[in-house]
Amino acid sequence: MAQVPQTFFDALAVRTWCSRALSALGRAREEIDAINVYPVADGDTGTNLYLTVESAATAVEAVFAGYEATPAAVRSPSLADAARAMAHGALIGARGNSGTILAQLLRGMAQVLAAEGEASHTDGDGLRLALRQAADSARQAVAHPVEGTVLSVASAAADAAEGTEGDCGTVARAAYRGACAALAATPAQLTVLEHAGVVDAGGRGLVAVLAALVETFTGEAPVYSPVFPAGGPHARGEAGPEPDAVDRADAPDGAGGPAFEVIYLLEAEDTAVARLRQRLDALGDSLVVVGGDGLWNVHVHVDDAGAAVEAGVEAGRPYRIRITHFGAGDAHARGGERPVRERVQRAVVAVVPGEGLAGLYAEAGATTVLARPGEPPASGELVEAVRRAHAREVVLLPNDADLRHTAAAAAEQARSEGIRVALIPTRSAVQGIAALAVHEADRRFDEDVVSMTSAAGATRYAEVAVAERQSWTMAGICQAGDVLGLIDGDVAVIGADVTATAEATLDRMLSAGGELVTLVLGDDAPDGIAERLRTRVREAYLAVDTVVYRGGRQGALLLIGVE
Repeated sequence: MAQVPQTFFDALAVRTWCSRALSALGRAREEIDAINVYPVADGDTGTNLYLTVESAATAVEAVFAGYEATPAAVRSPSLADAARAMAHGALIGARGNSGTILAQLLRGMAQVLAAEGEASHTDGDGLRLALRQAADSARQAVAHPVEGTVLSVASAAADAAEGTEGDCGTVARAAYRGACAALAATPAQLTVLEHAGVVDAGGRGLVAVLAALVETFTGEAPVYSPVFPAGGPHARGEAGPEPDAVDRADAPDGAGGPAFEVIYLLEAEDTAVARLRQRLDALGDSLVVVGGDGLWNVHVHVDDAGAAVEAGVEAGRPYRIRITHFGAGDAHARGGERPVRERVQRAVVAVVPGEGLAGLYAEAGATTVLARPGEPPASGELVEAVRRAHAREVVLLPNDADLRHTAAAAAEQARSEGIRVALIPTRSAVQGIAALAVHEADRRFDEDVVSMTSAAGATRYAEVAVAERQSWTMAGICQAGDVLGLIDGDVAVIGADVTATAEATLDRMLSAGGELVTLVLGDDAPDGIAERLRTRVREAYLAVDTVVYRGGRQGALLLIGVE
């Protein structure tokens, strides 16, 4: 990924922007989750925006990977290719109300950027047009636009950009400043925000995305300073009112909101979608329908989830259907009178570092949270996963020593919602595998937790990775590019060859004994390393078994567990 400022808006700028926007939302998502009170106070706007941009960034990376893998002379996508990929990725990965609106903002920009045809780039004029189209198309996608939301922030950004002449950096700065001013004004526009002493969460997320745009074109990331209503609880340094209390106070005559959030992708014609909008608008609120060209993302809050899905079936082919019940213990429930579907007795929630391990854990019955390299999940995302598990008792496996405080905060939040949570301090995914292997849901909860904790604690863990910079370690000084073997979190081996370093690391681990070796291969692990290590164990350590898993994009080249 290029780190130098981009002069024009080209494919590389799209790629860089997506990457920096993802990082910015990763840093800000806990803050955004915490101020999320509108349209419902479910504390997940930051997480939803992050997941939406993550899908956009993944789609752009896939386009670049496709070009880089071809022998043709053209090894880079056009601006149109990258912009369409960004918009499509955001559309299919959009989560929640704000994520769906952000997807339409990116689609609106892509409509202008892709209109450049085969042009390699556009300038400040093109960026101005793209921001205008983004704001207008997002507003049109919302059934009943409300001022004081992300829509107001997007419109203000476009207005500020239109009044500016200059290159992409100048236009981006103007849009960012306009967005910040509009965000500061949101509490005066929306009573629920003023009561809670916060700005709009979706608008705050858009400000983070626009800050990443400024950094893309100037190399400098503007620093956002939170602005809260004068005299509000947040401005006074106090906690705001409980989210459900805020919603009840804002609801007409104390009435409750809809019971379900329904989201699905839909393959349908434009005329059918127009009828669908009318049908869903009559069923509920917070209706946002985004997309086009036969593919749409539908988001609505309703009391009758079945009717919302049936409306999609009548319009076309809905899939990736996601229904969230705003249950009695949730901030959406205003009276608690609605029945909640029966919870399972026990579930395991685990943080996993790669797609391959996510599949392995899911096959074992765990609810997973995927942690991208350099982007650890926030506590709000862990709480969401605990809720999604829908169990009375939950065993939480953070699988990372750096996540212990985040996981503890999530566990405490879940306990406050009536869920019994046990946090097992697993420091690696291989310890989590060991714990999951002895999990028995039919045992008493305490017995199960003790058994899983013992299995995790009896598993030594290691990883093989490449040093990013020169540093002092327990094994001496390493240089950037050296291969490191870390045992229980400390550097034990420094080498030049991945396989040789892995062998030396494994030998050190097995010198203390062991019965089972677990190897988890990352995407970048060298070919043949698994068989080489398996042979080493078979020939040098009698009666020690080896199992191998594919971890996917997990950051480390190799994870090793010894039980």
